[in-house]
Amino acid sequence: MNTTLIYAHRGASSLAPENTMAAFELARSAKAEGIETDIQLTKDQIPVLIHDENLRRTTNGTGFVQDYTYTELRMLDAGSWFSPEFSDCYIVTLDEFLRWFKEKPMFLNAELKTNVIEYKDIERIVYEALKKYDVVERTVISSFNSDTILRMKKINPSIKTAFLTSTKMINLPDYAKSLGADALHVKHRLLDKKLVKSCQKEKLNLRVYTVNRPSHMKKCYQLGIDGIFTDFPHQAREYRKLNHDNRKGFF
Repeated sequence: MNTTLIYAHRGASSLAPENTMAAFELARSAKAEGIETDIQLTKDQIPVLIHDENLRRTTNGTGFVQDYTYTELRMLDAGSWFSPEFSDCYIVTLDEFLRWFKEKPMFLNAELKTNVIEYKDIERIVYEALKKYDVVERTVISSFNSDTILRMKKINPSIKTAFLTSTKMINLPDYAKSLGADALHVKHRLLDKKLVKSCQKEKLNLRVYTVNRPSHMKKCYQLGIDGIFTDFPHQAREYRKLNHDNRKGFF
């Protein structure tokens, strides 16, 4: 049975502001095998790590990421919303993150946030950054936007991609394969044995988000899926060890 890899969702985002260097450092110290992060483009086409298209929730700014240059965004406080101790956190560029990530023995899941705003050339810009830091082989590009998967495969047919969905669809693995995707990333409520078997048959990696409850972690481990995305990488490792030590009757 597969060892289910643990990806820190937006870093260790239960312990530090999501998608900040503080969250990524904590993910590393938690010994997560991978990091999941989100990429948007600034007005001057700098790829930055932030989940929402709008700045309101995770910074002291307002408006949309795409309407600011990175120099302007860099001035924002991206940590105080989480806790005053993180008031020095800021929006990180993909370049800055990759300089840090390059030396870490981890995998990367880079979600391109193109399902609301289709940022022009984001696929090419992100690919060039990954290539620059020689991390293409350790990276999966995921998106809810099927066109992003298709465009990324045109840039490099061998780069790993994943179709993201929270919607139940007939023959979901078949659809992911039709895009040329190498993996399927689904919301935890879509996970069942049938989907696991279908992905195995299609030779698709199956990863599940956002797995925060112990019962959901246990289900993923017992089904032997390829990876989970969690805000709690520390706890996920503990439950994975328990599952490994006591497979039978763990429930």
